[in-house]
Amino acid sequence: MKAKITVLPGDGIGVEVTREAVACLETVGEKFGHQFEFETRLMGGAALDAWGVPLPAETLESCLASDAVLLGAVGGPQYDANPPHLKPETGLLGLRAGLGVYANLRPAFLHESLIGASPLKPEIIRGTDLLIVRELAGGLYFGEPRGLEEDRGLNTMVYTAPEVERVARVAFELARGRRQKVTSVDKANVLESSQLWRRVVTRVAADYPDVRLEHGYVDSCAMALVTRPTSFDVIVTENLFGDILSDEAAVLTGSLGMLPSASLGGKVDLYEPVHGSAPDIAGRGLANPVGAIASAAMFLRHTCRLEAEAGALEAAIRAALDAGYGTPDLAGAPVRVGTAELGEVIRRGIRA
Repeated sequence: MKAKITVLPGDGIGVEVTREAVACLETVGEKFGHQFEFETRLMGGAALDAWGVPLPAETLESCLASDAVLLGAVGGPQYDANPPHLKPETGLLGLRAGLGVYANLRPAFLHESLIGASPLKPEIIRGTDLLIVRELAGGLYFGEPRGLEEDRGLNTMVYTAPEVERVARVAFELARGRRQKVTSVDKANVLESSQLWRRVVTRVAADYPDVRLEHGYVDSCAMALVTRPTSFDVIVTENLFGDILSDEAAVLTGSLGMLPSASLGGKVDLYEPVHGSAPDIAGRGLANPVGAIASAAMFLRHTCRLEAEAGALEAAIRAALDAGYGTPDLAGAPVRVGTAELGEVIRRGIRA
């Protein structure tokens, strides 16, 4: 098959990890006979420096003309004092809105070889394999009215029934291919938007009698993620709650650098690791490329429908970790390597 991918390295370590992800996709293409075309564009702080805006029109046009977008990371302390419309993160929100994606998939799973890298005790964390489905197009990040005055800041959380229903259906469909359980997370005891959320999710659940539904409050879920993470299968929640909970879940596995994400449902799918731009280690060859490479595997699975190829890439990641290879963020990895070295070990696994 043929596919076009717009690559947005972004800022900091995003440049380094996307380089390894692209190289892994090229290796998959060579191994399995596929043609992947890559076009690199600027976004985030890099685009601010070059063009004065975090998401140039040319970048969005390239993304919309592609089959998928592979993003690295955006941001940096030098932009902290910028007004909101000139922050790198605003470009990310604009990209998501421009692509029309609304369901953000963030898996959190623990490789047995890295169980010692988790901050939790082995008996608590062993067997963790959960998927957070975060609503991505609504809630506080996009609600109107909004504004900032001298002594008052305003954001509005708004959800409509169709917005809730479409992301809930994504969660239930994915649960059918996993362990048939969905945990819907809200704050329905105090928020009207959450009361609507719970009502709509309950209605959608009736169409999936083979999937068990449980409801939970976000504060209780945050506690349960660190006390009984193996009790979760698929978690579905709104934008802000999903942003926070997915970062918490990622840390359980030993490093933010390990985990991928996919944003689906719009005109073009978006794939990115969950970590940030990590300016403190940028350019030093220390970044963990696994999250970006695993995001490439999600691209193969969800956009290209190439399950065997996605599985081969994930198996190569697992083999590298089982052999003891790891970047410095992975505590206890017996064979410490850099970003490019770990990428090459994974590519050798694909070829094998």
